[in-house]
Amino acid sequence: MPNKLDQPIIEEAKNMAQDDEESSEEKKLYAQAVGAKLRAVRKQMHLSLQAVEALSKQEFKASVLGAYERGERFISVPRLQRLSILYDIPVDQLLPKIHSLNSRWDGSEHPVKKDRDANTEEDKLTIDLSKLNQVSGQEKELLRRFLNMIQVQRQDFNGRMITIRTDDVRIIAGMFGLPAEAMVKRFDELGLRVRT
Repeated sequence: MPNKLDQPIIEEAKNMAQDDEESSEEKKLYAQAVGAKLRAVRKQMHLSLQAVEALSKQEFKASVLGAYERGERFISVPRLQRLSILYDIPVDQLLPKIHSLNSRWDGSEHPVKKDRDANTEEDKLTIDLSKLNQVSGQEKELLRRFLNMIQVQRQDFNGRMITIRTDDVRIIAGMFGLPAEAMVKRFDELGLRVRT
């Protein structure tokens, strides 16, 4: 039977064991949140698991990537970084957001932020990002940087199209010293605007 002096040590050992269990559970939830993020980005890019395996020259096997996405396996930081290079997005965009240090990874956070703008569809323009490569000069670089910033902010990495808001058009127009209406016309002249 333990004596009174051993009691605090026994209690501390119990607390540490309980902390280890919580840490293990928290790690599992975090792996699931990372996996959900990986899956969302891959699907947003319209890639199958097999397509990623082929693009990576078999570095990311479909079965292993699937296990990462289901949260069954933990992905290492170097592999996560190589995957971000393959997807051509910043590595931090493959990680779930944490709202505070006391948050738990419950997997309920959707990996892709929803557009919370109350603008109507008429107040938005869709830009064809694939045609941006055909633009030359300083316009291309400024537009590329600004539109990339919007992609990161919205976590929208499909790489083909992006919808920008009226306020975005005003900012872009200001960068070029144009009124917003003239910037919309310039998008048309450059062949970047998608008409629906």
